[in-house]
Amino acid sequence: MKFKNQFTLLTITLMLWSVNLMAQEKVDLNMVYKIKSEGIGNSQIQDLSFHLTDYLGPRLSGSTNLRNARNWAVDKFRDWGLSNVRIDSYGDFGRGWNVKKSYIAMKEPYYAQVIGYPKAWTDGTAGLLDTEVMLLEISTADDFVKYKGKLKGKVVITPANLTNNPAFEAEAKRLTDQELEDRKVINIGGGGGRYTPEMLAQLRAERDLDQRLTAFLLEEEVGLRLTGTRGSFGTVFHTRAGSFSKEKNKTVPEMEISSEHHGRIYRLLKNGKSVKIEAEIEVEWLDDDYSGYNVLAEIPGTDKNLKPEIVMLGAHLDSWHAGTGGNDNAAGVAVMMEAIRILKALNYQPKRTIRIALWGEEEQGLFGSRGYVQKYVADRNSKEKKAEWDKISAYYNLDNGSGKIRGIYLEGNDQLVPVFEKWFEPFHDMGAKTITLRNTGSTDHVAFEAVGVPGFQFIQDPIDYGKGYHTNMDVYERMQLSDMTQAAVIIASMIYHTDQRPEKLPRKPWD
Repeated sequence: MKFKNQFTLLTITLMLWSVNLMAQEKVDLNMVYKIKSEGIGNSQIQDLSFHLTDYLGPRLSGSTNLRNARNWAVDKFRDWGLSNVRIDSYGDFGRGWNVKKSYIAMKEPYYAQVIGYPKAWTDGTAGLLDTEVMLLEISTADDFVKYKGKLKGKVVITPANLTNNPAFEAEAKRLTDQELEDRKVINIGGGGGRYTPEMLAQLRAERDLDQRLTAFLLEEEVGLRLTGTRGSFGTVFHTRAGSFSKEKNKTVPEMEISSEHHGRIYRLLKNGKSVKIEAEIEVEWLDDDYSGYNVLAEIPGTDKNLKPEIVMLGAHLDSWHAGTGGNDNAAGVAVMMEAIRILKALNYQPKRTIRIALWGEEEQGLFGSRGYVQKYVADRNSKEKKAEWDKISAYYNLDNGSGKIRGIYLEGNDQLVPVFEKWFEPFHDMGAKTITLRNTGSTDHVAFEAVGVPGFQFIQDPIDYGKGYHTNMDVYERMQLSDMTQAAVIIASMIYHTDQRPEKLPRKPWD
């Protein structure tokens, strides 16, 4: 009974603390109205989205198009009157790479175009290939012997476990009320890992065999390797074959082709029919600059005591190379650019400095955001704190497509629950009200969280994000412009209220 009474007292104390803290948080509804009016009435989302996709094209890490995108963003920020606009090097990245020409078609047993794209950082072919395709069925190390000396200049294909089952669910979806409620639940302990020891051993064996196959194909001077990818209806999920490393290791020319076209070629060969392919890949390596870069711009703070502090927002500017990076992540870039444009258009004079960052090379391992944090904020390994560590109040990120914002992940920071519940109140009618303590990963906010600086990613409607990102179909047509308008308004308000707060947002311990 004593324990029960203590627990009840603790619960009441926490509730009173939460209510008291929420009462202290202020929402400037007049400013929210102005933000909504500017963001909805004069939205630049459509124009920004067009330029980031159709005009600038794919923005692979280190590529010419990414360099062009950085320059375009700088010009746009300067046109809007932002300050301290700059392209800032965070350190080394590696080699840039461009596709100059890509073509593939089946010539026999009949002519048919093939949907395919070179893997990133692959070497080009030795001109136009016009040759038979050879099926390689290698499941053990002993299988290499039967192909030795037979593959020079040939196109090769390997089996793939690709199935295209009918889709009985809707192509796109929004999060239901129940799904949003479920996001609030924190699972504790007990589950174990995703993979059993046996599964991990099998994955390691498959990886080792594939590495040996790659080395074998290089030795045999194969002309081109074809790889099938997951997806359907001509969607090609792309990865990389080579490396952006300055070591300049040679790679086998490699194309990823749609699962349907991979399946056709495989079945023809498996049934003893001859297949001929005509293909060519021409690439360009950029060895003039191995550095990686972020684009930074600001609205300077005006409060004499608070202006050294910083409120940050950002998104990654790079994409993969077959589509135009619409949802991953032109959408996030357009929304964040629009959010800071709204505040600037309202002639807002912030207390703290508001800084936007368009990150480079996120797709290859969060290079841009981690490089920025290492350079200016803190060393996550040694825990050395640098100049900006105690100045940044928060970093807000957007990188889950173009769907509506439905809430925010608080990365386990209980102190922030009443703060964000209050700040989200004006946007309940826009469908945004879920505050969860859950963590979410795999994008640029984790670089800040890793060093104890509050970093946030928003809960978003997935729409069809999972089917299109990292593919040839991640293009302008997949972007939800009205949802992005909603997101820009909400983020502009979050930035405003973070800036207006007397103190920086409370942090979790990091020592």
